[in-house]
Amino acid sequence: MNIDLSGRTAVVTGGNIGIGGAVSLTLARAGADVAITYFTHSDEGKEVSKEIRTMGRKSPLLHLDATDSAMVNQVFAQAADELGGHIDILVNNAGSLVGRVLVEEMSDEHWHRVIDVNLTSALYCTRAALSHMNTGWGRIVNVSSLAAHNGGGGGAVAYGAAKAGVIGFTRGLSKEVAPKGITVNAVAPGFILGTPFHATFTPPEKQEIVISNIPLKRAGTPEDTANAILFLVSDMASFITGEVTDINGGSWFN
Repeated sequence: MNIDLSGRTAVVTGGNIGIGGAVSLTLARAGADVAITYFTHSDEGKEVSKEIRTMGRKSPLLHLDATDSAMVNQVFAQAADELGGHIDILVNNAGSLVGRVLVEEMSDEHWHRVIDVNLTSALYCTRAALSHMNTGWGRIVNVSSLAAHNGGGGGAVAYGAAKAGVIGFTRGLSKEVAPKGITVNAVAPGFILGTPFHATFTPPEKQEIVISNIPLKRAGTPEDTANAILFLVSDMASFITGEVTDINGGSWFN
């Protein structure tokens, strides 16, 4: 059974690169119009948006600081307008480790930055999207992490805490919006290469060690995560809400 999102509209935050870029393209290939937000790397976003438009889909490319509440409201209103007046699908993918910092060395500023980028941003974007999710059908997918389950690698306490918060946010929100025909789920990717995250924060020698401990003996790809999200936003997953889909090749506490 092919998944058909024809006539649906989506917003993917951080949808220009890595997992977000794969999600944007995957939703478009299934028939959705996809608004892409980006914080940096606008050149990559232009390429993704251009490819989506060659499919005959709409793909506005919008700069967004997802930690700025007023900007989020403005950008989501613009996205809804350019997508035809409604947002059916929201993928809260914006996030970052920011940096590896031990708790005993952590500043207040680092803690709040990590929480804001990964958790507060999901609140702001969801709140803004819900006012445009007005057709009686909606899908929200929040991108958490394996770190929410195992605490992450060295110096990732703040990140693990934020991503665990995303799971709690997902489960609480799923109850609130279910009467509106909206499902809310999370995905928790493990070691996914082809992303700025590991290119920046995980040295090649560490990557090899991590891969050797994955039962499937390979790293994940952005498409592995995108395909799971595609299922969750489809009608095939219409009775699934408040759940977390782990995408980690069998990894848990390595």
